[in-house]
Amino acid sequence: MEITVIGSGAIGGVLGAYIARAGIKVVFCDIEQDHVNHIRYKGLRIEGPAEEFVLKGEAYTPEELIARNKQLDWVFICTKAHHAQHALDQVHQLINKDTTIVSFQNGLIDLKVPLHKKVYEPLCCFVNFSADYLEPGRILYGGVSSVAIGEFNGTSTDRLKELKKLLEHWGPVKETNNIMGYLWSKLSYAALLYATALVDETMANVVERKEFRPALIELCAEVLEAAHIKSVNVISFDVWKPGLIYPRDNQNTDLLNEEFDRISFWMSKNKKQKSGIWRDIAIRRRKTEVDYDLVPILEIGRQHNLSFPLTKFVIERIKELEQGAKQMSWDNLMDLKKLYEDDVLR
Repeated sequence: MEITVIGSGAIGGVLGAYIARAGIKVVFCDIEQDHVNHIRYKGLRIEGPAEEFVLKGEAYTPEELIARNKQLDWVFICTKAHHAQHALDQVHQLINKDTTIVSFQNGLIDLKVPLHKKVYEPLCCFVNFSADYLEPGRILYGGVSSVAIGEFNGTSTDRLKELKKLLEHWGPVKETNNIMGYLWSKLSYAALLYATALVDETMANVVERKEFRPALIELCAEVLEAAHIKSVNVISFDVWKPGLIYPRDNQNTDLLNEEFDRISFWMSKNKKQKSGIWRDIAIRRRKTEVDYDLVPILEIGRQHNLSFPLTKFVIERIKELEQGAKQMSWDNLMDLKKLYEDDVLR
């Protein structure tokens, strides 16, 4: 068995390193030549509060992987959502009917494999552990958290059980017949993380500010309403309990404040203090995954005559931050709060 990890950054690098450390053949692939060279010659360093280790491995750029011209066995697509389809398309000539593809993306991803390849649709993996690509060959890993895997049609299959065994070299993995419930729950949580990235501050400090909580809760409720429209039964994970937020009629202010206090405390103890969204904008100067995370929520709303104004605001403000038209500031959250008070509560 050989696993090819395409996108060997935060998620792919961590999972690949742990699986390789268990003695399974892992091939790393990444578009960053310096990162590839580090893994190949100096090793991939995983560092965090639990442990640190360095693992040398076989590593290639996509072009080098194609030139290697070896058919792929297992393929983990661990790129950002907006690069996933291109990453898969790049290596399509190395895929055959015996290849198993696993999608590790955030958002509502629908990876397409050419029909003539006769490959089964990708397995899906929900990941919520924190990790950051710091520099070539170096990944910050926050420790074990939630991971769930499933077939999109909800069935239990041999390949799903095999994937579970592979990933358990990293940590505990849940096999589920409702992977969409996890993905949509993560989307609602992602909405909160996008809001925290509007200001140059830690996630914990933003969530701690009680004056912003009603707007943040409504932002998450808009995503959960879209999930309800799609008849998805969302699932709690870690400290995230979407059932406290939606349906809105079930909201209890005291319970929500207690829960957001817990979330803030949990975030404050994490080695990763700011979101990957913040890092994409402030450090790596690249686009976020907002087009795959939140933009589809607006489209679902439009189809049902719902405006989802807070989601729309966050999308627009994130794009302005990406383009440099706006700066991270508490003013952005004040604008979100004002929109909630003027438009949603009215």
